[in-house]
Amino acid sequence: MRKIDKFSRIVSGTMTWGSWGKKLSQKEMVELMHHCIENGLTTFDHADIYGSYSTEADFGNAFADSGIKREDIQLVSKCGIQLTRGRDNKINHYQYDKDYIIWSAEQSLKKLQTEYLDLLLLHRPSPLMEPFEMAEALQQLIDSGKVKQVGVSNFTPSQVALLEKAIPVTANQVEFSLTHDEPMYDGTFDDCIANKRLAMAWSPLGNFFREKNDRTKRIKKVMGPLMEKYGADESQLLLAWILRHPANIYPVIGTTSKERITLSAKAAEMKLELQDWFALLVASQGHDVP
Repeated sequence: MRKIDKFSRIVSGTMTWGSWGKKLSQKEMVELMHHCIENGLTTFDHADIYGSYSTEADFGNAFADSGIKREDIQLVSKCGIQLTRGRDNKINHYQYDKDYIIWSAEQSLKKLQTEYLDLLLLHRPSPLMEPFEMAEALQQLIDSGKVKQVGVSNFTPSQVALLEKAIPVTANQVEFSLTHDEPMYDGTFDDCIANKRLAMAWSPLGNFFREKNDRTKRIKKVMGPLMEKYGADESQLLLAWILRHPANIYPVIGTTSKERITLSAKAAEMKLELQDWFALLVASQGHDVP
């Protein structure tokens, strides 16, 4: 039986904290960390590639200056993607040999200025994955106490099953939102429920705010009365829709706005009624359920 340690119901994603986004100063990062924690967002989601391999170090410097106790937060990171940006690579690719996985995890620990990761995810599946070699690296990291739990990101159920021939997979973080609902139908969340695997969702607001098309117009129309009914804004309803799913999905929000973080935290307290959940699904898909 795989054990899943506690993570905050809403996870703070750090991808845009550094050079890939808001370019927050160390002082701003410290303030944002404290704001997240005050609102119950104690889990911070990283990847080695963020900021072209620079954001983990920026966060780590801020964390060291924050006065926050390590045991009061949870740190998630990912490895496996090799970019041309920030490294001397000729082409973007994936790398999952034993030495690289261990080296990459240790680099994340060094940059984040922590002795352990609460969760290490293999960032994207590679056609050249060798599950038993990968498992050897991951088990070594677990045995050394450098990593508490291991999981994957963007893996299909069959790819998860392949890796599970060698080592238990605690979590799968995938793209999921009202406007990107494939994981409900391709077996991803069925696998999480059946195997008690932690489900995490990146880009949980989807393209609702980014695109203006027939789909987003339909959703907006349905949201009107629901916003009044629940006393919520559109982003809160989008998160509440995800949180209603029985896979117990943990949304990873990417905002650096303190106001949006506060509102997102409140979404965890909402529970959409069954027919309201389906009203949003129908609006997104553009047709009634079969």
